[in-house]
This record gives sequence, structure tokens and C-alpha cells, in this order.
Amino acid sequence: MTSVTSHVEDRLAHRTVLVADDSEAVRTAFQVLLSLHGARVLGASSPAEALATVRSQEVDLVIQDMNFHRDATSGEEGVALFRELRALHPDVPVILLTAWTHLETAVDLVKAGAADYIAKPWDDARLLTTVRNLLELRAAVEENVATRARRAEARAQLAERYDLRGLVYESEALHTVATMAAQVAHADVPVLITGPNGAGKEVLADILHANSSRKSQPYIKVNAGALPDQLIEAELFGTESGAFTGAKARAGRFEAADGGTLFLDEIGNLPLAGQAKLLRVLQTGEYERLGSNTTRRANVRIVAATNMPLRDAMREGRFREDLYYRLSVIELAIPPLAERRDDVLPLTRAFLPIGARLSSDAERALLNYSWPGNVRELRNVLQRAALLAGAGPITAATLNLPAVLPARSDEPVLDRATIERVLAENSHIVAHAARQLGMSRQALYRRMEKLGIKESPARQG
Repeated sequence: MTSVTSHVEDRLAHRTVLVADDSEAVRTAFQVLLSLHGARVLGASSPAEALATVRSQEVDLVIQDMNFHRDATSGEEGVALFRELRALHPDVPVILLTAWTHLETAVDLVKAGAADYIAKPWDDARLLTTVRNLLELRAAVEENVATRARRAEARAQLAERYDLRGLVYESEALHTVATMAAQVAHADVPVLITGPNGAGKEVLADILHANSSRKSQPYIKVNAGALPDQLIEAELFGTESGAFTGAKARAGRFEAADGGTLFLDEIGNLPLAGQAKLLRVLQTGEYERLGSNTTRRANVRIVAATNMPLRDAMREGRFREDLYYRLSVIELAIPPLAERRDDVLPLTRAFLPIGARLSSDAERALLNYSWPGNVRELRNVLQRAALLAGAGPITAATLNLPAVLPARSDEPVLDRATIERVLAENSHIVAHAARQLGMSRQALYRRMEKLGIKESPARQG
């Protein structure tokens, strides 16, 4: 075994490593090597002792042999131990110690979830690098789990305190927006919600009304962009009999929403004439029905939404600057679903009918798709797929998502000669070769399989 001069105490300190090997010399060698770098090392001479140790103590990493008796050569004991360790603690990384004759078994176990394998006699530097990397990876996973737990607790607390109108999400981005919406709901000022079509702007408006002091009062929704120019005034402010041919006395949306909330969707598409009339109400609180000289007062909270970049529209003269600042006392920006990947599967589970099953390739397809139509597109895709799947599982083929360009990969495309050379340089240890090539072990296995490269070289006589 080669000596090691690099220091990795910061990565191994206070970590517990279990070494399971029937050879006392091997256990002692690991004890000395790893303890010099700050690790606490436990030893086990048999599978039973190893299992007893992980049941009674917290272990961060296991290094295990494949055979535990002098005459044993099949590796069956190691396979059985590995499977029991995985069943007990699937998150604890396991490094396999193997002789050249057991490489194929070790590779099979790596595919089954073992973290890595190292051939005897081992190289101390490579061993320490492997241990360090695995412990760092586990720490990152643990932090990710802890972060998700904190986020789940924060979501639960928000839902307990406020009425979120059934909002389904897990992303931190949407949690931030939902929290702000709930917190400002009580402020009786206009709110502008921005974001792409289908992203959930209306749900945020619902949250604003449901948590406001006006929640027991009317809540009226208007698609402002769909109002014809000649009917904007009549729709928003109402009409008197005879105001135009066939006109009857009718309350407008402001009057209908009196005391409550008026949600003006697609406000960016409102014509300039309508913008001027809306601005007057926001400035003075006053309006007249079409065909009437009687001034009425509006006691309404305005929530507006748009998918249009209003600042660009202001520069181009398509949206009034003074109206923008009246509407955007508080502005909430909801990101597109493509920027909220953590929300895709929770939304999927919420949209699918009870009993519907989703295959793993369907999940990958859902996560990889860019969702230009946002939540609305996701709902429609799932409704169609559930109908087509019938009693069977929903697959990627059932989803039939439009083809998208593959994301750029940082993993290099390598030829056969390069892979074989690097494998030889690393004693045909795939994990080590993958690190040298700058790619994941799984990616290297796929590339080898595609090129017909065997996992271990033929033994020379």
C-alpha cells in the first residue's frame, strides 16, 4: 500500500467508518490509515458482527470484504452482507473490498447500489479520495433531506396560518411568493400579479381575497383583455336604461364587487381608453354608470394580473405609467413552471385521478419537459394521458409530450480508445476511470455498453 501525504482531516473528522473483514491485519491497516485523518474506525470480523454494529451504532460508511473465511472464494458472504446492510440503512455508502477474481460480482453490486469497489491490495491515496468523496456526497444528501424537511415544515405552518386555497407546491420559489401573498392580503391596497399564462396567477388572487378583511364580501373576476373597446365602460361601471340602443339598467363589475375584491386579469391588454377610466376610479374612488350623471363611489380592492412585461409596454406607449404605479403598490411575480421543477410531480399527483399510476419513465419525461404552457398545460396533458392509459400505468409514450432539444450535458462523448486507455490506467476500476474522465459511473457504464467494452479485461495466462 502506498503512503499518503495529503491531509483530509476536515472531511473525515468525526465520521464513523465500519471496516468488516475477517483479517485483523486489514482491519488494523484501515484503523491506522483512517484514524490518522480524523475518522472513528470500528472493526467487525464477521457479517454478524458487522450487522450488530450498524444496528447499535450510527455508521457513516462501511468498507466490507467479499469473503469472511479463509477457504471461502465465492463472494456469497459479501453479497449477503451487502444486501442486509442496504435493507437496514439504504443511505449508508458501502465500499466493497475485492480480489481480481470477484470483479464481476463487485460490478453487479455497484449496479445494485454499492458506492464503489476497491481491489486488494489497495492504494491509500485512492482509498482516501473515495472515502472522502462518498462522505461529502452523503453529507450533501443529508443536508438536502434536512432542507426539504424544513421546507415541508414551513409549508405546513403557512397552510395552518393562512387559507392557501388548495395551492399545491414544493418549490422554494413558489413558497416565497405564496408567503408574501398571504402576508400582504390584509393590506387594503392594490396588488399586481405578474407571470406567464397558466402559471397560477388566479390562485394567488384567490389567496389574497381569502385572507383579506374583505373575504366575506363579493369577489368578482374580470378578463379585462377580453372586453371590447365599446363595452369596457358598460362592463366595468354599469349602464342606465337608454344609454344605447337596447340598454337596460345594469350594475357594472365595480358595483357588483362593492365592499369586496375585483380581480382584473390580463390588465396589460386593456385598451388605453379603458386604462384612463380605470385610473380615475383608482385615484378618486368615483365613477358613473354609462348614460348617467350620478357619481357613485367604489369601495373595492383591486387585484390585477398580467403576463405582459408592463415596463416594456410603458416605454412603447401601450400602457399608462401612472396606472402601473397605482396598480403595483405591491407586486407579486410568479415564476414559470420550468423554473419550479420541484412542483411538477406534486402537481401531477394532485391532478391525476385516484388510482392512476405513473411509470418511472413518465416521471422523467414530466421533469425533463419545459412546460411552456405551465400548470395549465400540465393539467391538460395529464387528463388526456389518464384517459388513454385506462387501467394501465401512464407511461412516457402515453404522455406523448412534444419533442424537446436535449439539455446540454457536461459529460464528454468519448471514443472506444480513450475509454479503454483510461480503464487500463485505473486497473479497470470503473468508478476511478469515471472520475478521471469527469463523468458519472452510470454514464460510463452506458457508454461502455454502447461501445461493447467489457467491464473487466480477460485474464492473461
